[in-house]
This record gives sequence, C-alpha cells and structure tokens, in this order.
Amino acid sequence: MSPASTLTGDVALALNDVRVERDGRCILGPVTWSIRPGEFWVVLGANGSGKSTLAGVASLRAHPTTGTVTVLGESLGSVDLRVHRRSVGYLSAELIERIRSTTCGRDVVMTALHDALDPWWHTYDEADREQAQRALDRFGVGYLADHAVGTMSSGERQRCLLARAMVCDPAVVILDEPSARLDLGGREVLIRTLDECRADEPMRAMVEITHHVDEIPTTATHVLFLRNGNVVSAGPIDTHLTDEALSTAFALPLAVTQDDRGRFSARLAG
Repeated sequence: MSPASTLTGDVALALNDVRVERDGRCILGPVTWSIRPGEFWVVLGANGSGKSTLAGVASLRAHPTTGTVTVLGESLGSVDLRVHRRSVGYLSAELIERIRSTTCGRDVVMTALHDALDPWWHTYDEADREQAQRALDRFGVGYLADHAVGTMSSGERQRCLLARAMVCDPAVVILDEPSARLDLGGREVLIRTLDECRADEPMRAMVEITHHVDEIPTTATHVLFLRNGNVVSAGPIDTHLTDEALSTAFALPLAVTQDDRGRFSARLAG
C-alpha cells in the first residue's frame, strides 16, 4: 500500500522547539508545531518571514540548528533520509533551478522515486516509467513526458513538479509557493488541483506555503502565520484567519473577506 493510504497515528509531522540559525542570526524559531493526518495547513507570511526555511525543515531537506523534527514517527537525524523522504512530497520554487534544463518531464517525476534529480545514479525499470507517466497524466501534463523541462511554460513546469511531489503517493506533502511564476489562469487551475488532491486522499497531511490569502484552497483546514521567524498565530482556519493575525504577520492594517464559495481575499483596511 502507499504511504498515504497506510498513514496511522495522531501526528504526521511534528517540530519541537525548532530553531534555525544562519551566520549567527536566528532566522526561524523557536517553532513548536504539529500536523495530524488529514489536516491541510496554509503557512502565510511576508518575504523573509521564514516560510521557506520552515518548509525545508518540515520536508527533511534542511536540518534545524536546535530542536527535533519527527515525520511519520521517525526523527530527523536517526533515519535514512534517502528512504524517508519518499514519504514526504516536496515542491519548491527553487527546485526547478536545480534540475538540468534538458531533463525530460518523465525523468523529472521518475527521479523522485529515489529522491534524486538526475536519472543517472539509479536503475529504473518500465514500472517506474509507467508510474511517472501516470502521475504526469493525473495532473494534465502527460504530453510533456518526452519534453525537456527547459522548453516548458511556467505552468507546465509547476504541474510537472506537482506530479513529482505526488508520484510516490506520499503521506505528507509540503508545497513551497506552488503558484510561483504562474499567471492567473494557472494559479486557479493549481488551486482546483490541490482541492482534487485532497478529495483523492483525505488522510494525507498537506502544507502550502504562500504569500497570498487568495491562494488558499477551499479544503484548507488550518493556518499558521510567521513574522520574523516567529509564529504569530496557528490553528483552525475558521478561527485563526483573522484581520488581527494577518495584519500582525504583514505589519499592515489588513481586512480578510470570504466569498460564498469559501475563497478568501485580503485588502488594506479602511
């Protein structure tokens, strides 16, 4: 069975007193945060608030300076990351910069089976290629299987990366600014796709990192606000996505509204 379908226990992801320091400066933390199976968290904050650093730690791509990170019952530092990362789907704006522009769409997705970026260091079989093709097809970009990533549009690349994040049917998914470089249409298609992913596997734990309230899917359950590396507020979205929390996170007087479809937006207050 897939990691997502066999996910059990009360906590999928837990950060306990996590701090990240760079050049002697604390850029995140201390953060204590836990995500349960079936929860969909949105992390909001301004540029430089620590969102991508949090995503890196939570996805097992970066190590905290202090504190502990536990994913699916295993602690960072005592687990084989090459294996465990396959249970944590990850998409980030910077990931595409690390993939060779000549890599075809199928290989972009397939290499996630070994938590790799190039296909040369592992052996893949026809079943692996078929699995990657199914993931591409699922996100509407199956026609890109043999196309170089450098020739894809921004929207095509992001959907290819989303297929990569989901190809192992992970129990936890961390999406760091998945709408980066997308136009309005591409963004709206992405949001709809995230809602569909939730419907397909409701017990999967998901996190979306974003700057924008209007990028929150209707199936999001929780929200966490960051400012200067610190948690401003965190909890169920119905009670914690407030004018006060948003204004504090962005250091501006902001007002939040929600339409009859459940989509949020925010504007300067007054």
